[in-house]
Amino acid sequence: MSISAIPAVRSLPPAAETRPVRAAELSEEAQAQLDKLKARDTEVRQHEMAHLSAAGGLATSGPSYTYERGPNGVNYAVGGEVNIDTSPGGTPEETLSRAQTIQSAALAPANPSGADRAVAARASQMEQEARAEIATRQQEVSRAYGQQEPAARILDLFA
Repeated sequence: MSISAIPAVRSLPPAAETRPVRAAELSEEAQAQLDKLKARDTEVRQHEMAHLSAAGGLATSGPSYTYERGPNGVNYAVGGEVNIDTSPGGTPEETLSRAQTIQSAALAPANPSGADRAVAARASQMEQEARAEIATRQQEVSRAYGQQEPAARILDLFA
């Protein structure tokens, strides 16, 4: 599963030249497009780094980006994603911890996208299922021991 930035903006026509164009050579309209692309690039990179930082050990890759060539011939990031492992853990407690980390990673950016919110919602469901499994197991243990503390917490000494 991946956590991605907000959808990419409309593509600009490809640059006619392959060499970068100096800002002084751009029209006002091209300079305005360039300013938007630069701002978008910064926003996307910060967004993806927020996901990556919060994902911790669940991140399976660094950020990958979708680029758009600006009127100056330089590529700017306009979309991106960070892949994270969203599989459940080996125990309900591990699944609970993983679900909380996934939620944190999905909602880490200042402005989570719709896709980010969907990942967080799935992680929330995973968390609820893990909590229910933990509660069920605790109830079974309590019933088995007649509402006493589980045997693992009781130490019987015999002389």
